[in-house]
Amino acid sequence: MKLLVVEDEGRLAALLRKGLAAAGHPCDLAATVGEALDFLAASEYDGMVLDRLLPDGDGLDLCRQLRRQGRALPVLVLTARDSVDDRIAGLEAGADDYLVKPFAFGELIARLAALSRRPPVYRGEDEIRAGDLVLNLTRRTAVRGGRVLALTPKEFAVLELLASRPGQVFSRDRILDRVWGADREPSANVVEAVIARLRHKLDAGASPLIRTVRGFGYKIDP
Repeated sequence: MKLLVVEDEGRLAALLRKGLAAAGHPCDLAATVGEALDFLAASEYDGMVLDRLLPDGDGLDLCRQLRRQGRALPVLVLTARDSVDDRIAGLEAGADDYLVKPFAFGELIARLAALSRRPPVYRGEDEIRAGDLVLNLTRRTAVRGGRVLALTPKEFAVLELLASRPGQVFSRDRILDRVWGADREPSANVVEAVIARLRHKLDAGASPLIRTVRGFGYKIDP
């Protein structure tokens, strides 16, 4: 998932960005409602982690605005406001989940995985299935035909992107944006290198899973 993290406390924002990126979720950081709106206008995200007490307003106002616009972006509110009334207010404002600080990072990852479900591609609460490939989004594991694959975080993120939308072609630039985000690596061939490694690991003794659509990009067939 490519995420927008809206958090004005600099140290926590940096820790969130580092930890989420290590788990395969590239992030952009916004410190205010205004900055978040600028990011949302300029880029596409799979989810948002949203603080409430921001310098220019309550994060719930941003959530309400998105819902009034008809945007279904998954929103997880991450805040120190922990009363039952606060939780109710968050959900009524259109948030999909509400996690109170301090929090366990593993729980944050699990909740984001649950929010990323898109039926009928997703099965259960935290899995993507594409043919004989099974990705567990909580444990960040990949199994094909009963064989466990040893993937790096970037390999897993690219495979998750392709497998979550079977039949959709992703260009090199789209993959760079969704997987590397603001931390895009300078190497011009980084996507091609990751795809080559994935094919080596995925296709040992099995039919090819990732297809190249010449001149356009890569896809996994439905």
